[in-house]
Amino acid sequence: MDESNFLESLTNLLNERGISYCVIGGQGVNASAEPLVSLDLDLVVALDQLPEVEALLARDYRVERFPNVYAEGSQVRVQLQTDSRYRDFPVRAEEREILGLRLPVARVEDVLDGKVWAVQDVERRATKRRKDLLDIERLLEVRPDLRSRVPAELLKRLDSL
Repeated sequence: MDESNFLESLTNLLNERGISYCVIGGQGVNASAEPLVSLDLDLVVALDQLPEVEALLARDYRVERFPNVYAEGSQVRVQLQTDSRYRDFPVRAEEREILGLRLPVARVEDVLDGKVWAVQDVERRATKRRKDLLDIERLLEVRPDLRSRVPAELLKRLDSL
């Protein structure tokens, strides 16, 4: 899956350069709920450090349609989230184990908020939005106290399944 140690080298690079980042998306959900297999790793990087990160990644990795990052010998794809709504996530992140590495992971509340935004994004493919809805359901199974953070129309969709 990751014969090149892409994730380890990428996160080491970010850490060595003092880049503030955290895991979000499906792997962020996996940190709190029953894990599902995914070859994607979604990261938020401090917005003021984004130009530096883009230059670093372009130097060492294959960057296609930034913010998608790949490495030879790895099936893993890293995507950097550039939406400003995520800007405070790294500050509140907690270190957890993800894909065999200790990484900063967004708080479960922040991961849930990101998933809600993703489901509501009509520009995203329908299949991705359905997976985001499943991720919300997975989080609510382990943290039912977070239901109040989910809009009523999404709860209704979940309750009808």
